[in-house]
Amino acid sequence: MVKAQVTKRPRIRPRSALAASTIARAHTILAYTAFTSALALGLLLHYKKIVKNGIAGYPEEWFPSVSATIGDWYPERNVFQIVIALTSGPRIALVSLLYFLQRSNESSLPAIVFVSGIIRTLSCGGWVYITSSDDHDAHDIFMITYIVLNLPWMVGGIYSTTKKCPSVRRKRFFLAIVPLVYFFIQHKVYRIPGAYTHYSFFEWGLIFFDVLYDACAEEEFRLNNLYVAIGDLKSVNGSAAPTQVKYIHIGGSPSRHERSESPKIRSHPASNWVASLVSLHRPYVGFTSDLYLSYIFWSIFTSLIPTLFYFSVWELAIAGSELALFSTLSPIWLSIPTILNWAHTRGGQTIMRLLSFSGVAAYILQSPLHRLFLVAFATSAAMIPQVVSWADNPGYQSITTGLGLMLSSLSKHVNHSNNPVWPFIDERSGGYNKEGLLLAFLALYEFFTRPDEEGQSTESERNAAEPVSTTHWLLGALPLGSFIFILHSLVADPSTLIAWSWTGYENGRPRGPLPHLHGSLTLLCQSIGLLIALQAVTRSKVPLLANPLWFVFGSACSYVMYTYRNWSGYLGGLGLAIFVMGSLPLILHNASSTRAVFKTSFTAMLVYCLLALANVWTVAYAFVPGGVYLRERTDLVIMAQMACLVPAFEWPALGNRQSSATALTSTISSCTRTALALMSIVAVLASLYRLPAAPVQPFRPGHRILRAGIWTIHFGIDNEGRDSQRRVMNLIKGMELDVVGLLETDLHRTVYGNRDLTRVIIEDMGYNVDLGPGPNSHTWGAVLLSKFPIINSTHHLLPSPHGELAPAIEAVLDVYGTSVTVIVSHNGQEEDPLDRELQSKELARIMSEAYPRPVVFLGYVVTRPHAPRPNPYQILVEDGNVHDVDQEDHDRWCEYILYRGLYRTSYARISRSTVTDTEMQVAQFVLPRHGRGVTNDTQSARYLRSRKEGLPSQHWFPMAYYGNQRWGGVNGHFYHVFDTPLYYAIPEGAEI
Repeated sequence: MVKAQVTKRPRIRPRSALAASTIARAHTILAYTAFTSALALGLLLHYKKIVKNGIAGYPEEWFPSVSATIGDWYPERNVFQIVIALTSGPRIALVSLLYFLQRSNESSLPAIVFVSGIIRTLSCGGWVYITSSDDHDAHDIFMITYIVLNLPWMVGGIYSTTKKCPSVRRKRFFLAIVPLVYFFIQHKVYRIPGAYTHYSFFEWGLIFFDVLYDACAEEEFRLNNLYVAIGDLKSVNGSAAPTQVKYIHIGGSPSRHERSESPKIRSHPASNWVASLVSLHRPYVGFTSDLYLSYIFWSIFTSLIPTLFYFSVWELAIAGSELALFSTLSPIWLSIPTILNWAHTRGGQTIMRLLSFSGVAAYILQSPLHRLFLVAFATSAAMIPQVVSWADNPGYQSITTGLGLMLSSLSKHVNHSNNPVWPFIDERSGGYNKEGLLLAFLALYEFFTRPDEEGQSTESERNAAEPVSTTHWLLGALPLGSFIFILHSLVADPSTLIAWSWTGYENGRPRGPLPHLHGSLTLLCQSIGLLIALQAVTRSKVPLLANPLWFVFGSACSYVMYTYRNWSGYLGGLGLAIFVMGSLPLILHNASSTRAVFKTSFTAMLVYCLLALANVWTVAYAFVPGGVYLRERTDLVIMAQMACLVPAFEWPALGNRQSSATALTSTISSCTRTALALMSIVAVLASLYRLPAAPVQPFRPGHRILRAGIWTIHFGIDNEGRDSQRRVMNLIKGMELDVVGLLETDLHRTVYGNRDLTRVIIEDMGYNVDLGPGPNSHTWGAVLLSKFPIINSTHHLLPSPHGELAPAIEAVLDVYGTSVTVIVSHNGQEEDPLDRELQSKELARIMSEAYPRPVVFLGYVVTRPHAPRPNPYQILVEDGNVHDVDQEDHDRWCEYILYRGLYRTSYARISRSTVTDTEMQVAQFVLPRHGRGVTNDTQSARYLRSRKEGLPSQHWFPMAYYGNQRWGGVNGHFYHVFDTPLYYAIPEGAEI
């Protein structure tokens, strides 16, 4: 049991009491001894062995990492493990003593710090006793966990430190984490010799500062006169009178709160104890339920447009399903006073939320049309309680709304860019629909049974606190509608802002951030923005957010995001993420102050619908009426959405509007900070987990073979209206493709769910990726996946005076030491012959200028084989100085593979199954010996047809894909047209 007691004479302590500062000092001495002894022994006995790593050795690498020092060799490993085992006792005692010193009924932060400290200690044991040579992955996981937990441990410790110890607050060091991660990426991802030595210095610095940080506990214990007493309480205290010395008593007496001044111990019946426990934790459970219900709302809301757009994509025109978008206008029902009053009640909101869960349950339905009907109904039901909650309690709702959106975004970041409870996601495509529904029901039950006195202030109190109609309903509706659109279109997925800034590779490195590695930065900035919002609401300072300078900041960030690319553009996007999340309380308070729920919310959602349609019109202009007026004018959409926010801010010329806000309780504030910390930690851990464990390798290294494929994948939605990422990956994996061109891949729009189609493939299979032109380039998208390093890449917007913009990626790959140009393109449709002619001439120019480098062209061309000018075929082949993969294959229209400077050994066409509307084409090439070219490029040499047995087995395509629609094949894919791959012999005298 644990007791806190005080005595009358602070300078006199009993013999059975131990100063807590002594425990902290023992921990510091033992920890430093463990590391310094291991380092000294390692440098003395095994210097060149411990500085060597998988990339380089001495002299490029000349200082050892912590892992190599403590984990690889005898005796330093054994000495370190013995001493660190001795450190564990003081370590756990130190964490526990800090908790008992800092804990408070007003905040859960000390408890979070305590849990972080315990898990951090256990993870330390993980990477100490499971070395990198024992299990590299397990060692890295424990090490990353330890490093990441330093953030809540140290930052939380700063804010939990007792006010008596201001000097302790200044002795906190963890900035070494930033360069540590940077140099680790330089070593692990880019494989730069010498980078690991720089990483090692920061790793050792982190250890030094880490122990030094914990050493500050000694001063904190000393300033608080903290002692640990062992034995009988009376013998320790000597008196029950209160004094300035604190004792943590370890004995057989019942426990009570450390800071209690009364020595009496009350006994409560078991029922009272249970009720007290439930009452104590009910606010935290209620907050968690509200957070999850907000997550469900955003999941349903963001699934509506992708569900309806399935039909638009198949029709390539307005299909009628677009009317489902107007299900978001369901607040029109609030114009009926009876429904409005009912929607304000607990029972009314519970019923409407329960009905909205049908949108999550829609995954069960097999028909895309039936799913659309149910999702539209669910969205309509979800909007009513949401807008009513925004109007009733804008301060609290601004926080839970932001957290719910972030949780949705985080779930996509962790789950390969797919929200696991979307109705068009199921178990086959990474869905957790059943689990999501179960948690939703539990959260709704908690909401329904929640006592009225718990949580936020009552409606009557809010009505009394707020003035009657301080804002015209239109001035509240315009910012709210625009704001919902901004949240949905730009920050509903952490990689969308990265896609806006992406331009490719230069000198073997990405010019900007990568979605799977840097998406967590978006979530971190959203956390910062929501912390700003939290401070404004907690301190009733929401009007401060209405300062015009805050709006200027957001507008400037929008401009930078739209105008610039790479890291500069992404930094503008991060600033916009901070602005958007930080402005949530302002927008909701502005809308709430109109006191006209129906007019404000209905008009807001109408504004949202108009902006969403305008956003689609900028790229789908060729298929919609009036599209010519918004063709490629995303700038107009951005200006409109920012202009709609203007009425929410206080402009000196217009005078100040009266505004008020109800401050949040300390419990809600603490829970919010905890949720933001946990989300940030999970986001960073997910990114670190996806760092490549090994360099990307081709499927057949050593044979100088390149196997390439082209596939149009219909925006990642299969014929059943479900996400197709994993089905696409399975065929790519089955065909063992080294280079893949994917078309119709730009999904960072609301109509596609702001998804990244490459995430599953690159994270599970290991590819280098060029995402192609981003959503601000107004194309349907093109992606290049490569098992070979990408040296340079350039994005082209091909000439398109009439039809849709045609994207192309020109990349130079390092294929076994030979530079090979690969081009992935998506040309325009046959309805625009001038566009196709101009696009073909531009592609031919690019291929011609790449000479004498080998070239592989993977494109969607839309032409008949051998079609004369101005059709694309003749222009590409003759002007581009390339060969058709098989000029005798006359049954082609969309996809083509062209090449130059390589020996083609095989070519196949694989059926699409129900993944998309287009087949996959694949071809295999052999590179000439390094420094040599093709020795015989005549037609007769190129068309030496062969059976597969006439070639080495590494040139064979997989046998499993032989079959037809009735039998054979894999997952519905099989060799078709020829019913077999075509094979070609390598000409005599070829130098390979």
